[in-house]
Amino acid sequence: MNPIRVLLADDHTVMRNGLRLLLERQPNLVVVGEASDGRETVRLAESAAPQVVVMDIAMPNLNGIEAARQITAARPETAIVILSMHSDESYVIRALKAGARAYLLKDSAEGDLIAAIHAITDGKSFFSPAISRILVEDYMRQLEQKHVEDTYELLTAREREILQLLAEGKTNKEAAAILNLSVYTIETHRTHILQKLNLHNVPELILYAVRKGIIA
Repeated sequence: MNPIRVLLADDHTVMRNGLRLLLERQPNLVVVGEASDGRETVRLAESAAPQVVVMDIAMPNLNGIEAARQITAARPETAIVILSMHSDESYVIRALKAGARAYLLKDSAEGDLIAAIHAITDGKSFFSPAISRILVEDYMRQLEQKHVEDTYELLTAREREILQLLAEGKTNKEAAAILNLSVYTIETHRTHILQKLNLHNVPELILYAVRKGIIA
């Protein structure tokens, strides 16, 4: 099996060197390029054709969120891992909206990056355990403050199946094939899921699934 092609993007040389050493110890991963700013990352994503881009949010010339958006638009088959110092929800949801499939805190990269790369190349999402814990804690506080019950109980068994598939990154077409349903049926269920959970888009649905422990 061919190794997974990875592009590294961070404006700190020491960080890139550390990530390269970590990845090069894996027989099924190969680093095909390095970038020190966002614009260079976008260019290399086109020329080096990586399967995965691992990048920081805070980069010169073009930040990681905008770089992720441009790479996703040009190469939707390229999966993106965001590395960040920021653990608050606003950064996570901006990264997901830009097309990222994984969000890791920099201090956990050594332990989580390999698992994240394998997860997203399998079509799943991945978050640092610390990110998942923070999202769960925030969610529980919100429920307590609003004095509401868990909205997950409003979903039917079929809607829960579809929620998981969509949160793992499956398209409507892929979910339809897995469940032997029509794409229209999946789209209808997705609309009902978002309405019941008071969510507005798939990135919010992914965050909800992380909070519920439905996906890692």
